[in-house]
Amino acid sequence: MYLTIDDIRDVIFHGKRLEIDGPTLNRVEQSYAFLQNFAHDKIIYGINTGFGPMAQWRVDDAYLKELQYNIIRSHSTGAGEALPDEDVRAAMMARLGSFLQARSGVHVSLVKLLQQFINEDIIPFIPRHGSVGASGDLVQLAHIALCLIGEGKVHYKNEWRPTKQVLDELGLKPAEIYIREGLSATNGTSVMTGIGVVNQIHAENLLHWAILASVWMNEVAESYDDMISEELNCVRRHEGQQQVAAQMRQMVADSKRLPKREHALYEQHHTERILEHKVQAYYSLRCTPQILGPVSETLQVARGILEQELNAASDNPIVDYEAQNVFHGGNFHGDYISLEQDKVKIALTKLTMTAERQLNYLFHNRINDDILPPFLNRGVLGLNYGMQACQFTATSTTAECQTLSMPNYVHSIPNNNDNQDIVSMGTNSALLCRQVVDNSYQVMAILFVALAQATDCLTAGGYNGAAPVPFYDFCSASREAYKGIRQCIGERVEDKPFYEEIESVINYLKNRI
Repeated sequence: MYLTIDDIRDVIFHGKRLEIDGPTLNRVEQSYAFLQNFAHDKIIYGINTGFGPMAQWRVDDAYLKELQYNIIRSHSTGAGEALPDEDVRAAMMARLGSFLQARSGVHVSLVKLLQQFINEDIIPFIPRHGSVGASGDLVQLAHIALCLIGEGKVHYKNEWRPTKQVLDELGLKPAEIYIREGLSATNGTSVMTGIGVVNQIHAENLLHWAILASVWMNEVAESYDDMISEELNCVRRHEGQQQVAAQMRQMVADSKRLPKREHALYEQHHTERILEHKVQAYYSLRCTPQILGPVSETLQVARGILEQELNAASDNPIVDYEAQNVFHGGNFHGDYISLEQDKVKIALTKLTMTAERQLNYLFHNRINDDILPPFLNRGVLGLNYGMQACQFTATSTTAECQTLSMPNYVHSIPNNNDNQDIVSMGTNSALLCRQVVDNSYQVMAILFVALAQATDCLTAGGYNGAAPVPFYDFCSASREAYKGIRQCIGERVEDKPFYEEIESVINYLKNRI
């Protein structure tokens, strides 16, 4: 059984139930049966030894079950606000994906209970802070494990309740300890991976909106169409650039707002010394394929690594029933996720910077050659302010993204008696990336409000004596987006508060995943 990011999207955003096939469960059972026989009279880390720096201490056979409960309870030490439900469900699916590799030696009942938690929307309380990203997400996974053994608290049907109470209500039994269920449930990269997967889903969605916004922007500016031509973009060779340009060409296929350069400038005789229409648009409009192309490629790589991690055995030791051996190592180390989350947040920050500059083009009448009133103000200039103050929000939020883009992957701090002498900080990387995702939605929402307002300015006509632009000259993708935005926020002439409408547009953009 192979889990994909689309599988997680379907479960956590679209209400699909998670099913596990029989052959996969059979392999989990084989792994457990092998470990049960193999562990007899052997020294195996975390089964009959202490954990971490205490691995040198042998644990008496009479206390082996207590040992597994102890790692769960002792490591439930997180702090801060609870992670969002979608992150926790994704983390549980990532943990399940690791168990389904049949390399953990856990009893199949733990797998089935975790599946029921996911399908019944039982959300363990996981605090934001606690993970250094190696041995994976020990503290935050311990909070999931705490709920699996019937302790702690869960978010169920919009309330926080004692776990045992919810399990009793649903007729579910807490997980039992057989051999190493406590260590396996707490050891691995599943929380950072789960958050990373949710980030990926939103990042891909933001890229879609950024490409559409760039199309709409260039329609507003009446940019020449050759900037997205296949001939121009293929000679740069980069696949991401070519893909973005191809998407833009597909969107503008029915547009009448992108003039052909060969018709306007090559086929006609020009004698004027100063051309009224810009020969080339500003970089934030013209260079969209070159700017968003690297973003696209970064997200493609991140998707591949996240899906590998979803289907990887990320705990320690690895129980290999096929090789008839137990291997000790460091598959819990989160560097792969940490580095990718840093790369994703950097890419999204550049996407957001581009959106903020596009917004500036719409607001700055001297830059847009007075095709639009200052700040898209459809009221009385001087008396009314249009969207002037919206730019403050977009600019400050973009600046925060730039600060958050400092790489976290290189911020290792030794701890755990220097047993963990170099760590990934992967969950911190994923959480910082999430903040950039949220910020990006805010800036993108303001840009889309501005695009709708700019379209109203052009279709109404009259500014500087301009004739109205027919609405249907815009491509169908831009028109559809306009209608969606106008369902969230009506036309603006007089000054009114924007904050609730901006939040409504953020939700509109997010709900298209």
